[in-house]
Amino acid sequence: MPDATPFIKSYLMTAGPTPLPPRVSQVMAEPIVYHRAPAGVELYARVLRRLPAVFQTANDVLLFSSSGSGAMESAVANLVRPGDPALFCAAGKFGERWIELGEAYGADLVRYEPGWGRRLDPGEIDRVLGERPEIRVAFATLSETSTGIVHDVQAIAEVAARHDVLLAVDAVSGLGAAELRQDAWGVDVVAAGSQKALMCPPGIGLASVSQRALDYAGQRGPATAYYFDWGRTAKAQRKDPPSSPFTPPVTLLAALDVALELIAEEGLEQVLARHALLARATRAGVHGLGLELFGDPDDRANAVTAIELPEGIDGAKVPKVLRDKYGITANGGQNQLKGRILRIAHTGYFGAFDILTSLSGLEMTLRELGAEVEQGAGVGAAQQVFLDAGVPLAA
Repeated sequence: MPDATPFIKSYLMTAGPTPLPPRVSQVMAEPIVYHRAPAGVELYARVLRRLPAVFQTANDVLLFSSSGSGAMESAVANLVRPGDPALFCAAGKFGERWIELGEAYGADLVRYEPGWGRRLDPGEIDRVLGERPEIRVAFATLSETSTGIVHDVQAIAEVAARHDVLLAVDAVSGLGAAELRQDAWGVDVVAAGSQKALMCPPGIGLASVSQRALDYAGQRGPATAYYFDWGRTAKAQRKDPPSSPFTPPVTLLAALDVALELIAEEGLEQVLARHALLARATRAGVHGLGLELFGDPDDRANAVTAIELPEGIDGAKVPKVLRDKYGITANGGQNQLKGRILRIAHTGYFGAFDILTSLSGLEMTLRELGAEVEQGAGVGAAQQVFLDAGVPLAA
């Protein structure tokens, strides 16, 4: 008799793409609509109406068929011309993406890089901007998924305002998971994507752009991009009814429409509180296993938890064992952190038992690879956080 192959249920615990709510998946199976027909026009308009609430802004939220990196590129393409000095702040892989974009568009790069796992220091940004008064644009990150650190964008925005500098923020993983009050904090540009806390597949890039940033981009002359030209997209979206200058991803728009409705039903503050609870339970589970969190101790992101793997094991094997034996797909470390950390996400369509399952799989994986961990210790610590919260864990 042949050996039985056990059925393995898959759990997606990465920081993007993230799991989809059933209602989001189901709407994408419906017949596609023509984007210029009345149903397509109304769908596009409805998504544009719903988006500003998540950004907490009255701005135009410009929509592109791209990943979140496309939204980031749009910011550099519209705000920077070759030779322009600009400040690029990076403390991880996705902060470094700002630098790479600046290089691609020929900026005179001024770098502030405190190191992976460190928090961007508003005081240092203030110092750099004071030394380089010709800088008119700065780029920073909200939630750095490569390190599990969240940056103090509110304080950074205050510094930028004192120097009359436009601030563009990568919130691809942070939007909807970490607090971001764009208008109240005075953030000029927020770049985001559909595949994280917005609970959709990849493919929609979003740039929430202040009128000040739009005006500045226009004053700089023609954008160095065509598809990502903010002026072109803003002009089309401001029509009555709004339209897209290019073919929008209609099926993804239907998904985003439903996802934004789900966020509105739950309430944005409750969505943020849920992410904070999941993050707190995950961190408690890590400590329960006797492991450490990576990076600065008080600046943990609610989108993803970065765990330092114990010495004496082959850390590069941890994601593979989790995936192949237990069906749990989580991120390992990137670049110099490969084999040193594991990242468990909790952004978007996640609940308590996703966290408990992930911690259970991590416990078994670590034991299998030779680490001395107490079975159940991490799961038990996370369970206690959920019990202490005293809130329903099922909708």
